[in-house]
Amino acid sequence: MSNTSLATLPSTDRSDVTARLRDALLGASFSADGLLDLLGASAYAALARSETVPALRATRGDTPLEALVRLFLLQQPVPHARVADVLPVQDCLEGGWLTRTGGDEVSATVDVRPFGGPGGEDWFIVSDLGCAVGGAGGIGSHDERVVLGVGGASTTLAGVTVRTPVASALDLGAGSGIQTLHAAQHATRVTATDVNPRALHITALTLALSGAPGADLREGSLFEPVGEETYDLIVSNPPFVISPGARLTYRDGGMGGDDLCRALVQGAGAHLNEGGYAQFLANWQHVEGEDWQDRLRSWVPRDCDAWVVQREVQDVMRYAELWLRDAGDHRSDPVEYQTRYDAWLDEFETRKVRAVGFGWITLRKSGAAQPSVVVEEWPHPVEQPLGETVRAHFDRVDYLRAHDDAALLAGHFKLAGEIVQEQVGLPGAEDPEHVVLRQNRGMRRATRVDTVGAGFAGVCDGQLSAGRILDAIAQLIGEDPVLLRDRTPAQIRLLIEQGFLEPAG
Repeated sequence: MSNTSLATLPSTDRSDVTARLRDALLGASFSADGLLDLLGASAYAALARSETVPALRATRGDTPLEALVRLFLLQQPVPHARVADVLPVQDCLEGGWLTRTGGDEVSATVDVRPFGGPGGEDWFIVSDLGCAVGGAGGIGSHDERVVLGVGGASTTLAGVTVRTPVASALDLGAGSGIQTLHAAQHATRVTATDVNPRALHITALTLALSGAPGADLREGSLFEPVGEETYDLIVSNPPFVISPGARLTYRDGGMGGDDLCRALVQGAGAHLNEGGYAQFLANWQHVEGEDWQDRLRSWVPRDCDAWVVQREVQDVMRYAELWLRDAGDHRSDPVEYQTRYDAWLDEFETRKVRAVGFGWITLRKSGAAQPSVVVEEWPHPVEQPLGETVRAHFDRVDYLRAHDDAALLAGHFKLAGEIVQEQVGLPGAEDPEHVVLRQNRGMRRATRVDTVGAGFAGVCDGQLSAGRILDAIAQLIGEDPVLLRDRTPAQIRLLIEQGFLEPAG
C-alpha cells in the first residue's frame, strides 16, 4: 500500500467560519435532497459506488450547487470567482476548509458529504479526501491514519441503536463522528473516543458543520479514555476486521483474531448504568471444533442480557479477498498481493478459523439472576431503523422472565402490527399442511404455528385472557381445555418472544 500525505485539517477554533460555511451550503441546497435532485437517482447511486463520471457529467453547468458538488464531493479544483458567488471564500481559506491550487483555483481540504438526519436534519459528514464511502477516490491506497466517511456499517449501527432519551452516551471509536452526531440528538452528554487524534478532530468538524452540540472528545483505545465512568448508552463501530497485523488503523483490530471485539463486549458491562444499552458491530471467528454461538455467549458480561444477530458469514478466502480489495491491494504488485493473501490464510490456519461472521451485538445491563442471551443467525432482509425493535425485544425479555405459564394464561395479549397469515398446502386440500405467521415490519420474521396457535393469535385483541381464549378454542375443536391449557403456553411464549404478540396495556 502506498501512503498518501494527509492534508492539514480545517481549524476547530473558527466557529464563526464554520457557521457561515454551513449557511452557505444550505443556501445553495447542498443537501441530501438537493444532490438527488441535481444528479438524479442513477448518477447518485453511481457516486455511492465510487463511480464519478455520471456526477461529473451532471455538474457541467454553472449553478452554485454544481460548483459545490465538484469542490467537496468530486474533489475537483474550481475557479475562485465561481466559488466566491456561493461561499465566503476568504474565510474558508483562512479557516482551512479550502486551499489555493495553482492559477486562480481553489480546492477542498476535506470531503464534505450531506447526510439526512432521522428527523429531517441537514447534517454534513466530514472525512479525508477520497475517503467518504462512495466518494471521489474510493477507499483504497491510503495512509493508515485516514478517517473514512459514512458507509453501510455506519448506517447499520445507527439504525439498530435504541434512541430513547438518555443522560449520557459514549461513542467508542468515533471516526468521522456519525454515531456521535446521532447520539447528540437524544443524549444530554456525549463522550467520543478514538485512538486516532485525527478522527477526533474530524468528529469535531462534523458536529460543528452539522450545527450539533459539541462532545467530550478523548484520545485512547477501548475504554481506557473513560476510566471507570458509566453511561446509559455505548455505541461502537470498531475496527473489527480480523487481519494479520494492524496495518490500517481505521479498520484492523490490532489484536489477535477477534480479541478486540471480544474485549469490547466483555468490558462494556462495567461501563453501563443499570438499564443501559451497549450496541456494537463486530466480526467473529468460526473456529473448528467450537460452536460459534457458544463462543459469543462466553463474551457476554454476567450482569447483562444480550441479543446477538449474525447477518453474514464468509469463508476465510472470500473474507481475505474482500479486505485486500478494500485496501486496494489487488491493484498493487501481483507478488505483493499474493504474499499478503498468503499471510491472511496462514493466520486463519494457525487459529483453525474456517469462516468469519458479521453482525450486531446488543447488551442491556439488567442485573438479572438469569440473564437472557439470544444468539441467532438472521441473514434475511430487515426494515431499518430497528432501534425500537431492539428496545421492544428486551421489554419482552423482561415480561417473559416475570411471567410463568400460569401468569401467561391470565394475561391479555394483542397481535402486533402488520402480521399476515400464510397457509401452505396442496391446492384444493381441506386443511393446510401448515400455517405461517409473517411480520412485514422490523425483523420480518416468519414462524410456523399449528391451527390452535394461528387461531389464538388471530383473536388476540386484548379483551380476553389467554386462558379464556384457549377454553373457547377447546370447545370449538372438541379438545379437553385442561390439556390445551397445558400444552399451549410454550407456543404463546415463542410468539411473544419473537414479537408476534404483545402484552395488552
